[in-house]
Amino acid sequence: MVWALLRKGWAPRRTIVLCSWDAEEFGMIGSIEWVEENLENLRSKAIAYLNVDCAVQGPDLFVRASPQLDDLLFEVVKNVNDPDVDDKTVYQTWTLANNDTHIKRYSDVGSDFAAFVQHARVPYVNLYYGKDFPVYHTAFDTFEWMKKYGDPLFHRHVVVAELWGLLTLHLADSSILPFNYLSNAAQLQEHRKKLSSIFDRGISLYPIDMAIEEWIGAAHETEKKASNLGERKALDDFSELRKQMLLNDQMMLSERGFLAEDGLKGRMWFQHLIYCPPGDYNYELSFFPGIADAISQATKMSK
Repeated sequence: MVWALLRKGWAPRRTIVLCSWDAEEFGMIGSIEWVEENLENLRSKAIAYLNVDCAVQGPDLFVRASPQLDDLLFEVVKNVNDPDVDDKTVYQTWTLANNDTHIKRYSDVGSDFAAFVQHARVPYVNLYYGKDFPVYHTAFDTFEWMKKYGDPLFHRHVVVAELWGLLTLHLADSSILPFNYLSNAAQLQEHRKKLSSIFDRGISLYPIDMAIEEWIGAAHETEKKASNLGERKALDDFSELRKQMLLNDQMMLSERGFLAEDGLKGRMWFQHLIYCPPGDYNYELSFFPGIADAISQATKMSK
């Protein structure tokens, strides 16, 4: 796809960086060191990170992503044919399998996206076929197993490449970044609702409520600006280009607003205020890690 575009004279609007990580199984050393060495550039310039770990492990699509990329994901999967069902798109089979489209978030450090999300606060997508991989890290994890069981015709591999390619092209070429922060707002409201169900009525969530309301207002304003700029045709007008640039910078840097520069208490490297690996894996809260840690510690002290 990219080679064909390059032969036609195409050049991406934004830089595309291809990375190959080493030492993944030893604590994501390769990706973590690279992120730490390039932290300033990533925080000031990075748009998104697309993670490819095990592209295909079996049937059924599995997706994790930052909320503002939900709409882009839906648009892409609606335009790619399903590898296993004729005359269906990936979106149709994905919806049927889950009774809805279900995108998981990222409260773990299960792959090389960890440093980008938890330390640099760069939005990311991680998708693959086959949530459960029975031969993973065994002697049966071979090319022959993949050829016979995992993806006999390698159609799923082709589809994953199509999905990654289309996502990359949208992120690299769209004049207005394809982010929708209303998805973030909806997700924050869900988290607040669950948090409220955990606390008793004597605990006020007013500061969180006000922060979410402000975020919702800003998200609506951003969507309106993006829509207005997207409808305008005078792209050779410097003032219009400047407005696009400023809006893109605002949308990109909004992600960094979820960072705590000093990190979480007792876990300085982890800086994400909404999603983070739990300090206590037995605790039920998988978001607002600072609150989850405080509740877990208080519970242990009271015993």
